[in-house]
Amino acid sequence: MKLPKNIAGDDVKFWEEHGVNLSNSSKYAKWLGSPSEHEDYPGQSLITRNHEVIKAWAEERKATPVTVPGTEHGKNLGVLRFTFPGYKSKNMEPVKWEDFFSTFDNRKLVFLFQEHLKNGNQSNFFKFDTPLKEKE
Repeated sequence: MKLPKNIAGDDVKFWEEHGVNLSNSSKYAKWLGSPSEHEDYPGQSLITRNHEVIKAWAEERKATPVTVPGTEHGKNLGVLRFTFPGYKSKNMEPVKWEDFFSTFDNRKLVFLFQEHLKNGNQSNFFKFDTPLKEKE
């Protein structure tokens, strides 16, 4: 499978080992490796495993990392999400970034997201994808 543009470092090895098992949305998204990289146009699907990119995206939206209690996977947190200002749910528990990224890495997740909607407004769209679907 062809390597995405902009992919470098450890992400190349990840892609070579697991890229074929990602969703089509992830396969065709633009890969970002640092917070200085951005979309080419509003509405573009982006993908990363870079912690700094994910944290910058969340902080720009004042989003905080959470998990869904009762969905744990052994020593790892369960379902990972972000909560945004004004959104409250009984089914979400705040987590530290360190624990969030430990689980993210252990479960070999990728972060699929948008910076802006096609109309140019800021987007809160995100999804976690994994090549280990049969283990989820």
